[in-house]
Amino acid sequence: MAMPAAGIPACSAVPSTTDPLNAIWHPSPNFGARRDRVKPSLIVLHYTAMDTAQAALDRLCDPAYEVSAHYLIGADGALWRMVEEENRAWHAGAGEWCGQGDVNSRSIGIELDNLGTHPFSEPQMTALESLLQRIMGRWSIGPQGVIGHSDMAPGRKIDPGPRFDWQRLERQNLAALRRKEKAPQDTSADMLRALARDAGFTAETDDETLLAAVRLRYRPWATGPLHPDDIAPLAG
Repeated sequence: MAMPAAGIPACSAVPSTTDPLNAIWHPSPNFGARRDRVKPSLIVLHYTAMDTAQAALDRLCDPAYEVSAHYLIGADGALWRMVEEENRAWHAGAGEWCGQGDVNSRSIGIELDNLGTHPFSEPQMTALESLLQRIMGRWSIGPQGVIGHSDMAPGRKIDPGPRFDWQRLERQNLAALRRKEKAPQDTSADMLRALARDAGFTAETDDETLLAAVRLRYRPWATGPLHPDDIAPLAG
């Protein structure tokens, strides 16, 4: 899942990952050095799409699959740490955010035990919130740096999916707030693309796929053609 490197200033110090979350250390061999020693500036959220957390843990730690993440959170709130935060886990794959590729090198990946077809449990969301607070504090990552896999890889990925409660994270300043203003007068596909790009959706894609990605983040229940309400969350 490697991607081309992009220049970002190297980090001068590595924050400690020691915290009181009682994470279970289950090391994965699937990791490497962050290219150009970039400092993590993103946190990418995923769902596992597997039947159990154990099955996901086995997959993320199997060298045959060449995939991993820094953390896995079970439906019961159990937390596993598989790759140290200063290292590059293999979770994001091809895509970009805010015009920058090699998302693996510039991000920390969190997998959530969920098939994508049902709500995320209260213990799991509580554990995620605690983990996000600590990671964001360690690496000085703002709410705008917490994204979904579908945000940086439109059309290729849909996780954490339509059942993920982004507004819950927004209320705690753990994800970028959607705009509350009305949609601009221009509600064309070109305006959606311009505003989405400003928000960070810079991966190359067609209009339909971009709309689907924006809806996954802001209006997962929406269907049909582009509507002014699709643009309103991005308009400022």
